[in-house]
Amino acid sequence: MSKISRVLIQGAGIGGLVAATALARRGVHVDVVEHRPPGAVLGVGLNQPGNALAVMREIGVLDDCLRRGYQYSDLRVITADGATVDIPPPPFPGVPPNNAIQRRELCQVLLDAARNAGARLYHGTTLSEIREEADGVHAAFAAKADGATVPEAARYDLLAGFDGIRSQVRKHVFGDRYDAEYTGFTCWRISLPRPAELDRIVYSLSGDVKATLIPLGATDSYVALVAPQEQIGVRPTASQIADTIKTLLGRFPGWIGELAAVVSADSASAAFSPIEQVTLREPWYRGRVVVAGDAAHASTPHMAQGAAMAAEDAVVLAQCLDAEHDVEKALRTWWERRMPRAGFVQDYSAALLRSESGVPTSLDEELLRTPMPAAQARLAEPY
Repeated sequence: MSKISRVLIQGAGIGGLVAATALARRGVHVDVVEHRPPGAVLGVGLNQPGNALAVMREIGVLDDCLRRGYQYSDLRVITADGATVDIPPPPFPGVPPNNAIQRRELCQVLLDAARNAGARLYHGTTLSEIREEADGVHAAFAAKADGATVPEAARYDLLAGFDGIRSQVRKHVFGDRYDAEYTGFTCWRISLPRPAELDRIVYSLSGDVKATLIPLGATDSYVALVAPQEQIGVRPTASQIADTIKTLLGRFPGWIGELAAVVSADSASAAFSPIEQVTLREPWYRGRVVVAGDAAHASTPHMAQGAAMAAEDAVVLAQCLDAEHDVEKALRTWWERRMPRAGFVQDYSAALLRSESGVPTSLDEELLRTPMPAAQARLAEPY
């Protein structure tokens, strides 16, 4: 390991917990602060493609993920005329091509891994002060939830912001230059009983609405609907979210449309979010402060790679710090390895979004000359 012995991570999502595990397993003292209380998990479910599973193998939790998830191979596209096209995945050596899993299950696996590796986690806590020094960062903390345990102010060799699209750490380094940009689309999510027809991830289009359906096990499934919306006004209520999901599903023919009948107005899993992007157009670090995952390159969900990119950022950061004793060189190497790959995912995902909505640009058309199988094969290359 380089001259890094104490690391502070802001954010206990997927990327932050993978980073905590990877660094703590290398003997680094790791503190993680998360403003949400214990057990608070955003989202319903997600797919772990083979490159994400390779990260899980690297930090020792692959078997736990597979035991709690649902493995499958091909993805299926249902075209506007009802035809089905199955797209086989590229080979990912040593791991299944895809594993669908409940977010709460994955977060529990990663929480356990981080704690078992020796990382210390503080939920309901956030940074109240960041003071950069020549060879480290001095941090102070504040409680965000009643009864939260707050760590004492301390000095760290590195601060890593895996704190999402509204990143406090990014704002500290870059100000307002890279605030999230609204794409003009929203995502509506819900957990539903798994229909018999759903045995792999399915994408389907109905006009300007896209449905993504993921099997999460023998009985559960995750449904996400992407729809255009010019601007975001007042946040919808839970019953309004459920009603919108019901209406959007009803636009689809066949078994997908039939799922509208099982959407309940009081569904606890119904969720809504605007689809936003963050594109950091310069190195993702300054001195001993770095940002990663959605804080640096949040993308649309069209390649199902957002969580995988955050996880890759995390393990590659640990690898680079491990391989290079000069911290500046380590961070430069990390960014140079990660930026082209994460940028490709962001650009390709955005191109798919615009193409499917009927408003492609010339840049999108150029990007999409690489068909989906070839794009996936690019991500099967080592991270």
